[in-house]
Amino acid sequence: MEGAYLNLDRIDIRILEILQKDAKISNIKLAEEVNLSATAALARVQKLTAEGYILGYEAKLNPKMLGANFVVFVEILLDKTTPNALDEFSDAVVQYPEIMACHMISGGFDFLVKIRCADMEEFRRISGQVLWQLPGVKETRSYPVMEVIKDSGQLHLNFKAKTKK
Repeated sequence: MEGAYLNLDRIDIRILEILQKDAKISNIKLAEEVNLSATAALARVQKLTAEGYILGYEAKLNPKMLGANFVVFVEILLDKTTPNALDEFSDAVVQYPEIMACHMISGGFDFLVKIRCADMEEFRRISGQVLWQLPGVKETRSYPVMEVIKDSGQLHLNFKAKTKK
């Protein structure tokens, strides 16, 4: 999909920036922000969705209020990294809601996962009942987070120079 953003103009980029910050914005307000009619703004959003630029919408929840303020990053090393072993691990890891993110990485470990839970006691349970039950896990290294400084799911849309005018 690299280079796909070349099909976007400055209005498309602005719509994406606005929706990232406030997905509940009314279509009328969005249209005002980008200087389009409501019909034209809606058509743009529908096109951006159909083309896969917008994957969906979700609410950002307050983890502290919901008992999930403890964050741990865990490096996971598999016993082997054959395509089948990697696929088996990947298929299994997506089944666990305790794991918020999982990335295959290069370096000393194979995967980096992010877990949010209530506290260290709950993480110990997750470590034993989830992480060590994943297929092929040979070693883990955990990094409990002392303080979250920045945690954003928003993409930096700095493509203006390369988009169509």
